Amino acid sequence: MRGELIGREREMGQIAAALAAARSGRGGALVVTGEPGAGKTRLAAEALGAAAAAGMVTIRGRAGTVGPPVPYRPMVEALLLLARTGLLPDPDELGHYGPVLTRLLNGAQDAGPGAASHILVAETMLRVLAAVGGRPAGQPGQREQQGQPGQQGQQGWRGCLLVLDDLHDSDAGTLAVVEYLLYNIGQQSAVLLLIAGCAPCTVTGLAVRARQYGAAEVLDLPPLGRSDVHLLVAAELGIAPERVCSGLVERVVAGSAGIPFVVKELVRDPAALHGTPVPSVPTAVAVRVRRQAERLGPLGLQFLSMAALFGRRFPLPVLEHAIGRDHGELSAILRAAVASHLITPDGSDTQWYAFRYGLAAEALTAGLGPGERAGHARLLARALTALHPGLPGAWCAHAARLHEHGGDTEEAIRLYGEAAARAMSEGGEGMADRAVALLTRAHHLLGPTTAPDVHATVLEQLLDAVARSARCDRVPAPPTVLDGDGSMPGIPARRQAGIHARLSGIATLAGRPAQALRHADTARKLLGVHHPFDDHTTLVDITAAYAELHRPGPYRLRTATRFARRALDTARRTGLPEAECEALLLLGQLAREQDEPTATAHFEQARTVALAQRLPALLVTAEVRLATVAASHDGQPGRIERARREALRMGLQPPAYEAGFALALDRIRRCEFAEAQDLIREEAAGAERRGLGRHLAMMRLAEAVCHAHQGRRAPMEEALERLAPLIDAAPGLRAMSYGQARAFCSLLEERHEAAVHEFAQALAYDVENPATSEFGKHGIILLLGVLAGRMGRQHYAAAVRASVSRTRWNRQFVGLADAVLLGREGRPGEAAAAAGKALEVSDPYPMARRLCLRLVARHAHEDGWGEPVEWLREAEEYFHGAGLQVVAGAGRALLRGMGASVRQRRTGTEQVPPELRRCGITVREFEVARLVAERIANKDIAGRLHISPRTVEKHVASLLQKTGHPNRRAFASAARDLVP
Repeated sequence: MRGELIGREREMGQIAAALAAARSGRGGALVVTGEPGAGKTRLAAEALGAAAAAGMVTIRGRAGTVGPPVPYRPMVEALLLLARTGLLPDPDELGHYGPVLTRLLNGAQDAGPGAASHILVAETMLRVLAAVGGRPAGQPGQREQQGQPGQQGQQGWRGCLLVLDDLHDSDAGTLAVVEYLLYNIGQQSAVLLLIAGCAPCTVTGLAVRARQYGAAEVLDLPPLGRSDVHLLVAAELGIAPERVCSGLVERVVAGSAGIPFVVKELVRDPAALHGTPVPSVPTAVAVRVRRQAERLGPLGLQFLSMAALFGRRFPLPVLEHAIGRDHGELSAILRAAVASHLITPDGSDTQWYAFRYGLAAEALTAGLGPGERAGHARLLARALTALHPGLPGAWCAHAARLHEHGGDTEEAIRLYGEAAARAMSEGGEGMADRAVALLTRAHHLLGPTTAPDVHATVLEQLLDAVARSARCDRVPAPPTVLDGDGSMPGIPARRQAGIHARLSGIATLAGRPAQALRHADTARKLLGVHHPFDDHTTLVDITAAYAELHRPGPYRLRTATRFARRALDTARRTGLPEAECEALLLLGQLAREQDEPTATAHFEQARTVALAQRLPALLVTAEVRLATVAASHDGQPGRIERARREALRMGLQPPAYEAGFALALDRIRRCEFAEAQDLIREEAAGAERRGLGRHLAMMRLAEAVCHAHQGRRAPMEEALERLAPLIDAAPGLRAMSYGQARAFCSLLEERHEAAVHEFAQALAYDVENPATSEFGKHGIILLLGVLAGRMGRQHYAAAVRASVSRTRWNRQFVGLADAVLLGREGRPGEAAAAAGKALEVSDPYPMARRLCLRLVARHAHEDGWGEPVEWLREAEEYFHGAGLQVVAGAGRALLRGMGASVRQRRTGTEQVPPELRRCGITVREFEVARLVAERIANKDIAGRLHISPRTVEKHVASLLQKTGHPNRRAFASAARDLVP
């Protein structure tokens, strides 16, 4: 059974139009071309189905691909099909064309004195089409008298579709008949659908000329785009498109180049479907590629098989040098291979070619025997070395691949390592990922006979590349790294310590803190108490400092700082600039909360060293940190965005994710929620794909914060549930989940007591396990404490001593806390001035500004400073427009208490469920109903909605009367769905 035809809607539209025209007496011709596997035959089958569904006669014939060409085979096959279905007209009905029909059906050869000319054969086919397609619709068996097909079509004739397939394999006589049909089919109630490959041949030439004269349309089938490949994969698997793994789609797109036949075979092959380490080539694809290559002759097969050893792309001069054949002879092979769509020029450079899709190269390589493959690879390696002495640039990686194919494992490992080191030092776009791929190949080549020193070198390089590119999904499995007891036989203890330190750093990135601590402790144990100061020592101290941030305990920041300082001293003493940069960057992060000038100085020093020593990855990281500090003060995220783009361009994922998290929080604070959500989804998908549990956890926290700052509790709780398994993947996430998410949401629900408890919980987490994260400790917590009278001038003084209190986000809260204290101290002028400065700072943060206005207005009114009425009106207007009706209602209640006029709000009825609206429930009654459904007492409802308990009693009585419930318990049970 055929599945859904995907990605060919435009072509089917053209075919449907031609079929409709034929049923009205206007014939037409379409020529379908495309490379092998593009779906030409599949499109023809869909056309036949559409024609049959419309009641048209459908006929099909194809040229043979086995044995010598048979004269007129497609026409004969079509006529025999008509005969089997009882629709073929009697020869007598065709007049003097009847004998030609008889000769065709009897298989008489087109030779000799009695042979019919090609024109007679073509005219006979037209008469047959007129006879079968010119019958009135609904009378398929009636024999019609011969007449003018055009006149019959105008009366509404049945119509006919003739499909001639594989015409590129047909004989000259068939093509002569096809040419005649192309220019005369328009007078019939029939459509001629011709199928041919797109390689230059007679039939494609006929199609081009027919299109020029308006006698035919040419439908050239392009490869499918990514979205259509996605749909085709889903259809083949029989699942909804959204359930298809994005990684599978990427593998299929890369392996198939969008060719439908290859897509289907890849999905059907279990090994290819699950991405085996050595990609599996589906049997059907391998057979097709081999057959195409064999058509080019022995030299063509050799040429393509050797080219495949380079991978998908190959350099023509190296092949010419290795094969040693005449340039003209190889040029002819090259042109034939391009025409057969096996290879294609790779851009404008005539020296490089590429296989049409990646699996073609793999299929040809798999078809080589071990000896043949090794022999070809050695020839190519010698040719490559001769043409490019020293193997500059990318030639080193090509040589490594050839030595691997040639069986020279030791040289292949060495060259892979050299190529990876060059990629890492270049620091260009995608270089870190390329280094990981090269070193992964080298690591796969390691075996029991590999020297321990070589093993350690490859492993060190691979782990460094994994950390740089953040490809935690590419870390070798533990059995291939360590023995069962965690040791590495034959490798010195200090070097083992360095490897464990690298594994600790990667575990930190992956969000596995327990594993990170275990590797860090093992590394320190291997170094021992008395050890020389070298690169291994510095690396262990730096990774131990990062791991220490995850160790439960109140002193972990101090311990981490001690390790980082020791690493910095060692790096400077022994001349290790890269380690010096890393230590400075870490010390800056640790100092930023309390001493930002010192932190900035560390970041500046790291940038200076990175510039001087040409360390691009660390330079980008330093720029991200400096940009984040600058943006926290001036409120301008542009510098962070530029640093993030540069990190992404260079393939440096850790600093890119760090910048992405800072940008997401900034957009949330600016109430750019849609943009924040887009960024969070993008970053989270990338982190999950790469196995970066730390960054995935941070993005899930950002998602919860985004919902919280919109007052959307249910989505916030769902996001926090998704965060829960990763809550310890990054330091400080527990405190941030309470301070930045839950407590903020509670404030927007006017649940101030809940917010206070949630901020207290955040503070408790921070005391138990301190971190450098921002959760409100030096900002909104201070403001709420001052408003509640729990904090005074001494608390304010302690808060402002911390550098983080001077960020733009925190200055609005700290400034208003100062204003409230000044008002209580009887200094209204100074209080108003302090409030003015704080509110000026708050301009970029719409929601936080209005929340501050709502929080301080009552105190300003009572102590006689500022403009509390105007502030409340601004806040009420904003929150009403944002759909946060509870906090807007609180603002209106405060305005009434101040004796100010209050704007009436009549909107919001859409929030009331239809069944309650039909009962006459008002917006205010619905607000009360939701709280009654939560079984909250009248007094507490009054407090939340800022109305009197007596008013609540009236609303509850009205609810019961309108809904017919005997008491509030019955109403609460029936209205459980109202609880958010």
